[in-house]
Amino acid sequence: MFFPKAMTEVELIVPAKDLVAVTKVLGSRGSFHQIDSTYLGLENLGPSTWQDKAATYSLLERRIQSIMQNLGLAEEYSGAPKSDSIDLDSVQSAVERIEAEVKATSDQVSAEKKKVEQLESQLHQLEPIADINVEIGALRKSNFLYSMPGVMPADSVSRLETSLSRVPHVFFTLRDDPKKPVVWLLGPRSNSDVIDRAARSAYLNPLSLPDEFDGTPKEIVEKIRKEIEASSRTISELERALAKLAGTHKKELYELWRDVHVSRVMADAIARFGQLRHTYVVVGWVPAADLETLKQKLKQASKEIIIEVVPVSIAGHQANVPVALQNPGFLGAFEALVNTYSRPRYEEIDPTALIAVTFPLLYGAMYGDVGHGLVLALVGLFIARKNSMGSLLVACGVSGIAFGFLFGSIFGFEEILPHHPFFSRFFWFSPIHHVLDILQLAIGAGVVLLILSHLLNLYNAARSRNWGRFLFDSNGLAGLALYLSFLVLLGNVASGMFTGESFLPGFLLEIGRNPVAVTAAQIFFVVGLFLATIFSHPLQHWMHDGHFVVEGGWGMFIVQSLAEVLEKFISMLSNTLSYVRVGAFAIVHAGFTGAVFVIAKLAGGEGSFGYWTVVVLGNLFVIGLEGFIVTIQTMRLHYYEFFSKFFLGGGAAYEPLVLTNSQEKA
Repeated sequence: MFFPKAMTEVELIVPAKDLVAVTKVLGSRGSFHQIDSTYLGLENLGPSTWQDKAATYSLLERRIQSIMQNLGLAEEYSGAPKSDSIDLDSVQSAVERIEAEVKATSDQVSAEKKKVEQLESQLHQLEPIADINVEIGALRKSNFLYSMPGVMPADSVSRLETSLSRVPHVFFTLRDDPKKPVVWLLGPRSNSDVIDRAARSAYLNPLSLPDEFDGTPKEIVEKIRKEIEASSRTISELERALAKLAGTHKKELYELWRDVHVSRVMADAIARFGQLRHTYVVVGWVPAADLETLKQKLKQASKEIIIEVVPVSIAGHQANVPVALQNPGFLGAFEALVNTYSRPRYEEIDPTALIAVTFPLLYGAMYGDVGHGLVLALVGLFIARKNSMGSLLVACGVSGIAFGFLFGSIFGFEEILPHHPFFSRFFWFSPIHHVLDILQLAIGAGVVLLILSHLLNLYNAARSRNWGRFLFDSNGLAGLALYLSFLVLLGNVASGMFTGESFLPGFLLEIGRNPVAVTAAQIFFVVGLFLATIFSHPLQHWMHDGHFVVEGGWGMFIVQSLAEVLEKFISMLSNTLSYVRVGAFAIVHAGFTGAVFVIAKLAGGEGSFGYWTVVVLGNLFVIGLEGFIVTIQTMRLHYYEFFSKFFLGGGAAYEPLVLTNSQEKA
């Protein structure tokens, strides 16, 4: 669960006669991650016929999917193909037969729907002038009168009238609107060009009047509505005919799609094999746990197959090793969170299980309210039926409920739980009444998480045998010593600045008052700056290649080192203090709900309808707004402060070759 599946590289030499059988085994197991090995083949053998087959199968598959889409059939299939290879001619013949039956009806449906869209567009344009008793046909056919009904911005009306002040015209408003009134502009046809230019310069958008209808706008509107009703009835009849065809051809289409899909996947896979004269070279990755079973199946499919296994070592660069995460299903939402940042590398620890604990904890601390957490959890349960991200909301909601008991808040009421004889035993303190306490806890939790991130980076570096990163990385051993000494010096400075209570945790202030700890911290701070910041890259290069290299010359190196020292100091301070937002949002959350009750009291006395209306609506507003904001802040704390210290990411996705739909869903 904390690491990706152990992978093994497999290289196969497959006789040409067993090619299809071996490919079928590789695809049916759902564990073989194929690598393109065409570069291992011979170049003088000419183009592979399997590429042409794959293109043919792909085109045929798209045709079947198009038929299924026209028939309203879901794209699903199950089971294995009837045979290792399909009769392409018979499949094409069957597809053409069904396609011919479906195409005529589906084309009619498309034509009728397009007709309805055009009619509805015309209806929408004519409705504003439906009450005008004017023959549209007479206006359109007039040799002397130019007519232009349309919609224009209200502030452009005066501009249009000014432009046409010297041109004979009639302008009146058909429908008054403060922003875009419907107008009708008429004038002599001899001045049509001038009228048209003036209208367009005033942003008059002409209405498109249908040529096929005559009469008044009201009469045309009635005719169009009747046409729409007739077309709608025709569409319903045609869709019933398509449904009947779907029932007739459903089974056959699913079988055709299954056979063509499997053949296409197999052809695509074989086209990526390296081709020799009488054999093929196949390269890929297999989870170590599935290796022996796959080898047995391959030997059953081909007696002459040669299998070479190359175990992968986590040492060195393993960027090409596919990463197969192995988290339980209930951690799917947290795995998605990790992958949103980046997929872990093969040699890295998978932080999914870790953030399944830290994410809800930080979220609940900022969203501590029993009622709000309960609503969030219920919303998560509803979403979880269709989307795995719902489980994330459930976990955060449950955490919010737990912190709600600790903070003594339920839907913003902070006097019920602390005084209740049963719930008072859980009460810790109220954030809004203990501001410094909540800020100290937030920063203390942040210090723990940042130290943990350094330790995780050390573990990842040791696991990948990258000793330069382990010793001299800014988040490695020297970086950890630098950060710990920085904390001691921060406590020393704060203890001198704050004589009373401080927002910094008490343990930092106590350590900062110890002269021995401060002296040791000063030494480690200077050493850490040199090893983890100034000479970090040259020392890592020396550990890797045995050469101490200063890139760009010493002048550029000094300037760059000063900038890196400043950046490192600022980042340590900002990363540590960044966690103060956890306590700050807990205080803001209580402040928001307090404001709701202040407004509720202004709306009416306690217990009145206005009071409870404001309380309910205000709580819903806080749940939505703060739920969104806290989600962003929790993700930020993990992505920028936590993950960036130990998580490199960039791992390749594990995409096994699969032939059947059931495997794809798994």
